[in-house]
Amino acid sequence: MKIGFTTSFPIEPILAAGHQVIDLNNIFITGKNTQLVQKAEKMGYPRNICSWIKGIYSVASGADFDYVMGIIQGDCSNTHSLLMTLKDQGQKILYFSFPFDHDKLKLAREIELLEEYFGVSRSDTMKVKRELDRIRKKLVELDDLTWQTGKVSGQENHLWLVNASDFGGDHHKFETELDFFMIEAKQRKEQTDKLRLGFLGVPPIFDDLYEYLESEGAGVVYNEIQRQFAMPYLKEDIIDQYWYYTYPYSVNERLKDIQTEIKRRNLDGVISYTQSFCHRQIDNILIRKYLDIPVLTLEGDQPGKLEARSRLRIESFLDMIKYR
Repeated sequence: MKIGFTTSFPIEPILAAGHQVIDLNNIFITGKNTQLVQKAEKMGYPRNICSWIKGIYSVASGADFDYVMGIIQGDCSNTHSLLMTLKDQGQKILYFSFPFDHDKLKLAREIELLEEYFGVSRSDTMKVKRELDRIRKKLVELDDLTWQTGKVSGQENHLWLVNASDFGGDHHKFETELDFFMIEAKQRKEQTDKLRLGFLGVPPIFDDLYEYLESEGAGVVYNEIQRQFAMPYLKEDIIDQYWYYTYPYSVNERLKDIQTEIKRRNLDGVISYTQSFCHRQIDNILIRKYLDIPVLTLEGDQPGKLEARSRLRIESFLDMIKYR
């Protein structure tokens, strides 16, 4: 079966059962995404709803998925209504929840329910996990090449890590392509003379952000959420793996990781990105409060290029860092 999902979750039991998993976000952002947003609005989705939700709706309703897995706790609350509109159209829906209180026993039960539904044992799940962890170790090495040597650019880092949510729908092919990329990247010259930025928050809806930062003499050496999709802590147990995964829990869990990486990677500043109409904009209150380096809050709405106002704000932010 082909199963689309709304955000990263434990895919190991489904792969162990022999099915394919596809991250709907990745299809949206690499496709004709403006048209996908417009399609959802024509179907009645409001203007003041996140473009990612509208894009996911159009992708899920326009493709042949046997099931859509909705993450109904630990992501966007609009997912609930998204799933109901898809279900009304005849789409089969499955559900997964990350416990809001970060309770490990509740998380363990959710993963057990996945295994029971797809008819796999924990040993089956762990066998797949070991396969994926081999790829994740390589992604950690790729991430190290970004912040230690600059041989991997911020955009390349973003693309490889964000695709670790579903490994492109084929983890064997993904690993082969990753191996070839790593061989080429390691042969490059080091580039460590740029401003060192972190990118916080969900992946940007802009398609030229990293390119623009590079043109202004800054490089992203820390992609927070994209790195989390690659499960960088490499925990042996699958429960621990998704318990340490910061994205679905509170901003407090995220801040611990962010503060550690700011020091480890010697960042000059961070861009805290939020999507228009997203509840995570409120998290920026605490992010700005508890980070002791310059923070630029950047908001995105529609897919496409950075608009003039965002470019000007980025320029001013970088000038301020250089002055400091």
